[in-house]
Amino acid sequence: MNSQTVGLRVAAVVFGFVCLAQLMRLALRVEVVAAGHAVPLWASAVAAVVLGGLSVWMWKLATNGARS
Repeated sequence: MNSQTVGLRVAAVVFGFVCLAQLMRLALRVEVVAAGHAVPLWASAVAAVVLGGLSVWMWKLATNGARS
């Protein structure tokens, strides 16, 4: 396994963990305030979809690269 494959897998895992954190925020309905403004829950839903997609994409890239 080369360093590029390892890097892609690490990125996939990090994106996956952040996606799970966003999903936990949705499930637990945690209120987040940034610079005095409440961050709406729908923003976490969008972030979870994007981060989940990035995680899967990076993992697939690492898997396809390892076969080459």
